[in-house]
Amino acid sequence: METYIIILLCIASFFAGFIDAIVGGGGLIQTPVALILLPNLAVSSIIGTLKIPAFSGTSFAANQYLKKVDMNWRLLIIMMLLAVPSAFLGSTVLTYVSNDFMKPLLLVVLSLLVVYTYAQKNFGQHVVKTHSATTQIFYAVVISFTVGFYDGFIGPGTGSFLVLAFIALLGFDFLHASANAKMVNLATNFGSICLFVLKGKIIWAIAIPMAFCNATGGWIGAKLAIKKGNKFIRIFFLVVVIVTLMRFGYDVFYK
Repeated sequence: METYIIILLCIASFFAGFIDAIVGGGGLIQTPVALILLPNLAVSSIIGTLKIPAFSGTSFAANQYLKKVDMNWRLLIIMMLLAVPSAFLGSTVLTYVSNDFMKPLLLVVLSLLVVYTYAQKNFGQHVVKTHSATTQIFYAVVISFTVGFYDGFIGPGTGSFLVLAFIALLGFDFLHASANAKMVNLATNFGSICLFVLKGKIIWAIAIPMAFCNATGGWIGAKLAIKKGNKFIRIFFLVVVIVTLMRFGYDVFYK
């Protein structure tokens, strides 16, 4: 493989890690870049390989959040334990069927999400504690199964969906949602990696240098998010969701 291809993949991976650490959605950068630069590789091998840098970047970002932000460990332990098999199942299904039929639905959901987040200026700016412990656990289970399966089956935008779920369903603000979402995203990535390792789909010569760059981007992105706070993360969230919307719109109407 040409050296310049690895360099371009590493650059994409750095920016993917940076954005993913703040609001998720890093896959929107490194996935299309990898598909363009590696046209002779099977899509399943590319997706499987990219799970390694995604896991690496999320790990470094999560470590930064752990130092500065309080985590709801009661919910996180439940969610992480459920997210691993959910993502494994999603990746297993992906090896048998296409995920294209989901994209029109996601286009509608993301459109509504952008409008709502923009209209509600206070959305995710403060912690809202209105749920009972039982209700929180119920929502945690639903989020883990749904987003875990989504990450294994489709992938791009998983971190953003997790952030949204923590805010809309569990009442977190943007900073705490981003921090806690990183831990769940670690679990979903791990579940997918287990499947792709068993299938022999990961190309380690590509995955390892990309993992280093993604981790560096994740480390910087998390520190910036912690420093700037909720308003900064909200703006980043809107931008990433709009880009996700455009990506799925392209897939639905033009691809």
